[in-house]
Amino acid sequence: MLKRVSVAGGLLLALIAGNTQGIQAADEWGSIEGQFVADGKIEVPLRFKKGDPTVKDPAVCAVADMPDESLVVNPANNGIANVFIYLRKAPAKVFPASKAAPKDKVVFDQLGCRYVPHALAVRVGQPVQCISSDAAAHNLHTNPVAGSASNFIVQPNDKTGQDVKFDVVETLPVKVVCDIHSWMDAYWVVTDHPYVAVTDADGKFKIENLPVGEHSFRVWHERQGYLNREYKVKVEAGKTNTLKVEKVPVAKLAKK
Repeated sequence: MLKRVSVAGGLLLALIAGNTQGIQAADEWGSIEGQFVADGKIEVPLRFKKGDPTVKDPAVCAVADMPDESLVVNPANNGIANVFIYLRKAPAKVFPASKAAPKDKVVFDQLGCRYVPHALAVRVGQPVQCISSDAAAHNLHTNPVAGSASNFIVQPNDKTGQDVKFDVVETLPVKVVCDIHSWMDAYWVVTDHPYVAVTDADGKFKIENLPVGEHSFRVWHERQGYLNREYKVKVEAGKTNTLKVEKVPVAKLAKK
């Protein structure tokens, strides 16, 4: 009888120890969320208007007004889309489930003579599948600093496309252009860790499962470059730290 109690007690202690380890593991991580907004109203003119016969491939490219996506601001709340927030280097600890680069491809489309999405986060080794939903040929030309450039034609309505991979981290977002249609561009940030975000249509972002402690992020937007080289945040165990709204001066967003 005593032996049975001893065994049961041992199992109970083992379960308690296992649960404690699980709690400790959970307490090593936290999240942040925030928002970037313009500090005033700003007008962004169109690249060209619907039906403009002077543009390349007007039957495909001029079926609608072409926005200037170098600055996308929500008129309702001045939220700035397509701001990159990322750690320059991977921290010593990375959330286990997010440590390896995703195997799933990121789809990068050419639709309405625009790159979709305009701002993209991708991991080293993760394939970007470059396809086209347009009835016109496009060119995809990457301009990395550290790695090798890609430069190829994507044929009309090519839903298979061609994959692009990066073998090294890029310290700055990589500009992607179409050499056929001069207004088409996009930016990809390439990291070897999961701690990166791109602001949404409201200028909001969230980065989850960061190691507890203080971190210094880089904040980058194509109109200005660095909005902040040392965006310092504090991550608390098991919590989401809602950061104060960051107001970006309109003068910084003026087109160069």
